[in-house]
Amino acid sequence: MDSKKDFIEPLLQKVEAYSKTSLKIVQFKAIEKTASLSALLLSNLLLLCVLSFFLIAINIALALWLGELTGKTYYGFLFVGLFYGIAALFISLSQHVIKRRIENFIITQLLK
Repeated sequence: MDSKKDFIEPLLQKVEAYSKTSLKIVQFKAIEKTASLSALLLSNLLLLCVLSFFLIAINIALALWLGELTGKTYYGFLFVGLFYGIAALFISLSQHVIKRRIENFIITQLLK
């Protein structure tokens, strides 16, 4: 009976050590994926901010130029506003496709 106990006890210790190590590996992988995805999202957010300032400047210049061409400054802003209204309508009609692509991108990044 003693020999069985001497055999099982070290085996149980090894199983316990293995399970603790496996849990640590899973935790580290989850931390790595979270950090990677967070860094990607934050860098894209920074790019989006810079691009937004650029587009605002271009839109104001375009609106002023169109206003100068039409003779009334507010016409230029009206045309630019209408363009964005049509773009918003298009995006809202295809929102499910955009949502699905974003979901697939995030899942792909998490499973990499």
